[in-house]
Amino acid sequence: MSERETHTLWRAERRASVTAATGNLALIETRWTGERPDLEAEQNAARAGVTVTPIQRTDIDTGDDQHGLRVWDADAPAIRAFDRIDTYEYDPAWVLEGHFTPVAGDRRVSFEHIRDNGGTRDLVVPGDIRLTLDGREYDLAAFDDGGTLLLVFGDETNGSETYGSGRFLFVQLRDDEGTVVLDFNRAFVPPCGFSAQYNCPLPPASNRFPLPIRAGEKNVVFRDGFDIYAA
Repeated sequence: MSERETHTLWRAERRASVTAATGNLALIETRWTGERPDLEAEQNAARAGVTVTPIQRTDIDTGDDQHGLRVWDADAPAIRAFDRIDTYEYDPAWVLEGHFTPVAGDRRVSFEHIRDNGGTRDLVVPGDIRLTLDGREYDLAAFDDGGTLLLVFGDETNGSETYGSGRFLFVQLRDDEGTVVLDFNRAFVPPCGFSAQYNCPLPPASNRFPLPIRAGEKNVVFRDGFDIYAA
């Protein structure tokens, strides 16, 4: 299978993922309960087609564990209004190699989040990614997302051609020497572009490129003027 065919398959998998019963478009509520909620009771009270799952975070003010739940609707308004994800054409020039240098211990970097009113949350960043792009070296901070490096980045297309708050990219570790692959053709719109019930991290200063990266996903397109913030 060619790289272009593999990319076409990835796009199809992305569509299937975001439209799934517990995909990004299905999230209709995030409710913070403080104490651990009774998930069984919540699920039993939910209507058909609705799934309830737990969620946990650190309270931004106290540092204590904060519990909550997420409610997913397989027939959510956003799923019914979803048309497509606009993307750039595949461009092999945007498949780049970098170098990952791990750091000892759990180093944490502060990431501002969309719905924390300027507050920051510390996320584990297990190392540095050095990338040379357009003749300039960058040291990027990718955090640990369940054992995978996730880069939250911004560039000059944000807000005009691509999602305004930045995009996400999973970084692939190629070998034991620290070589990593950044395939910007697989840059994707973060979950908060599909549902207003997400609280996505924003790109830190180190991850903001002063140039346009015209690769990957652009924006989520809905039919009939649907707005996730008005749903």
